[in-house]
Amino acid sequence: MAMVIGEKAKHIGAELKGHAPFTLFGAVAGLAFMVVFMHISKPAASDLFEVFHPMHVFLSAMATASMFAIHRKAKNFLLILVIGYVGSIGIATLSDSIVPYIGAKILGLHVPTHADIHSEGVEDADSHAGHGHEKDGDSKLHIGFIEDWYIVNPAALLGIIIAYLLPRTKTPHAAHVLLSTWASSAHIMMNTQGNITVAALGGIFVILFIAVWIPCCVSDIVFPLLFVKSDITLVSTCQCSDHAIHSHPHEHEHSQECPEGEESSEQ
Repeated sequence: MAMVIGEKAKHIGAELKGHAPFTLFGAVAGLAFMVVFMHISKPAASDLFEVFHPMHVFLSAMATASMFAIHRKAKNFLLILVIGYVGSIGIATLSDSIVPYIGAKILGLHVPTHADIHSEGVEDADSHAGHGHEKDGDSKLHIGFIEDWYIVNPAALLGIIIAYLLPRTKTPHAAHVLLSTWASSAHIMMNTQGNITVAALGGIFVILFIAVWIPCCVSDIVFPLLFVKSDITLVSTCQCSDHAIHSHPHEHEHSQECPEGEESSEQ
């Protein structure tokens, strides 16, 4: 029997809450990543993004398609392909590119400092015209599945095929949340003008947390569950063996018993 809308909303809320501590660790890892690579060039940051973003898409596609296939008990590859592709490409782009870009804009990280302008000197008008952009034109939104389509789209397809043949979500979900923080960090560094201050790192931490927590949980959990008649009988925990597919511990309060005959996966 499918959960009613209210019960499904409670379950999704419990999943988001359960993922928050892991995402907190991911955001800290993202800051550490930025500290290590703080002084790399923008082209080098772009290269890092082009490594971590496709890896994120690959694991996100595997997790999203697996979640859908497991709960829908779907065997239709085309249906799994659509859900896996939209859920991974769309939300990974939001997580790795759009949220970091907008967040960095809000923090003013894209605006060159007074010192930067004078240290670089004043370029002549013909030079700007030849490159087709102004000083702040280096700030750009990098959309992976369009600009790096030959890497990102095959990565998504490979993840979906693996999920179709062997649906699992525990390892993909844990790994792609971490990869997402690195991809988001690389995207921020691609557009950052000048040095990153301690105060800026505080704002970046918030950006990374938001960039990973909501989009990644939406991709792996909320999005695929919108299209299934859920076989989950639990509201705030995942103790039954057929739902032991996440990488984080769930709260035990208010948990319900597994159906008779089923063993708990946490024993």
